[in-house]
Amino acid sequence: MNKQGQRKYLFEEIYESILQRIERSDWKAGEKLPSIRELSLELNVHRLTVFKAYQLLKQQGKVLVKDKSGYYVKGNSDSTDTDMSFQANKKRYNLSDIHQQSVEYQFSKALIDPNLLPNHFLSDYVKKVFDLYPKVLSTYSTVQGDIELREVLADYFTKRYKTYLSHEDILITSGSQQAIHLISQLFLSPRDTVLIERPTYSAAIDIFKSQQAQMLTVDIHPDGYDLEQVEMLMKTYKPRLFYVNPTFHNPTGYTVPTAQRKKLVELAEQYHCFIVEDDAYHDIYFEQVPPPPLYTFDTAGVVLYVRSFCKYVSPGLRVAAVVFPPNLKEGLFTAKALADNGSPLLNQKIFLHYFSSPRLQQHLEKLRIALQIRKEIMEEELKQTNWSWVSPNGGLNLWIQLPTDLPTDQLLPKAIEHSVSFVPGLIFDPLQEQFSSSLRLSYSYANEVQLRAGIRRLIDLVNTYT
Repeated sequence: MNKQGQRKYLFEEIYESILQRIERSDWKAGEKLPSIRELSLELNVHRLTVFKAYQLLKQQGKVLVKDKSGYYVKGNSDSTDTDMSFQANKKRYNLSDIHQQSVEYQFSKALIDPNLLPNHFLSDYVKKVFDLYPKVLSTYSTVQGDIELREVLADYFTKRYKTYLSHEDILITSGSQQAIHLISQLFLSPRDTVLIERPTYSAAIDIFKSQQAQMLTVDIHPDGYDLEQVEMLMKTYKPRLFYVNPTFHNPTGYTVPTAQRKKLVELAEQYHCFIVEDDAYHDIYFEQVPPPPLYTFDTAGVVLYVRSFCKYVSPGLRVAAVVFPPNLKEGLFTAKALADNGSPLLNQKIFLHYFSSPRLQQHLEKLRIALQIRKEIMEEELKQTNWSWVSPNGGLNLWIQLPTDLPTDQLLPKAIEHSVSFVPGLIFDPLQEQFSSSLRLSYSYANEVQLRAGIRRLIDLVNTYT
């Protein structure tokens, strides 16, 4: 039985049995598994049931499929000859390691240059908050979050998207990462199935791994998802959640069109799968306002909408909001209470008064122009290469494909030696198998002079290795 009391499917039980046998070395790395026919006879089940179990093992990166040969246990040595040539020499980084590197040209942080943030204005609002709430430092917030802030956000969402929200429908969290973590704790037990985009936000991958969830991947393209693939996965594997980042997607910058958003909500309702919509960049658009969030098309209570404001107000305040269906209120509040018993009240009050001010809109307009200029500078420098990317209409990142077999996680240590940082594509792959020649470059943190000099240095470095 899973966390919500639902019985496991037979193919999931077979999957777990095979996985246990692999873990105790009944079948060792590189060894061939029994054929589908052999195992179906041994277990007295239909071949399709074994096939589904094997496909789940493949999706989770536990086995390899060799054409006309069968299924083999995957081992650490299952890589191409090109990979093996540098395996012993390369350093493995995670995202936290990369962000901690001290470099002159910082293209790994999807953060906005502090010089573009309203630091002077925020200091004014800090003084205002202490005048209005002299006891703010000696008072806890409620678990759900400051009611004054929730009322302002409910009014903002209602006016912006023409869908009514009450302050009771909103939970304040300490950033979007905490929100995703709380939702995963509420929904997931070990071996529960989660749909997740490929590539996707690396922190979400880590969160679902920590819950020991089985991740099934949905490819995201410049024009959105293959909805037939989404429906097949929902119908076959009955996932608990589908984690999506449909607006200026991290890392690709893609935006899912309106028609797909509506259809995705319909599929979630049909197959009883909750959607976790992560929306960190919605207001960072350049020319055209992005489509409305998925939750605005939700009439059945299947979307949990996570809206972060950290990127363009103040990363240090760590304010995010979750719009949730009413039936999840008790579970979310319990998870939040156990995490921190409520986000810091001072942060919420500072954010509230700045968010409510005319200065915010002035700041946003100037910020969009500054970020668009920086994106165009980065793209101008990259045009001299034969690298490929899709120019995003908002957000903070370019998703680059190198036209070579040079793995970017091998390139990264050399780049750091030359004082340039980026994020290798493998970090965004839930299965750690694709995007080895891809990388994410963030154009938001470096200034204009650093952008030109740093990109030229990176291009020279890639040319040296290719």
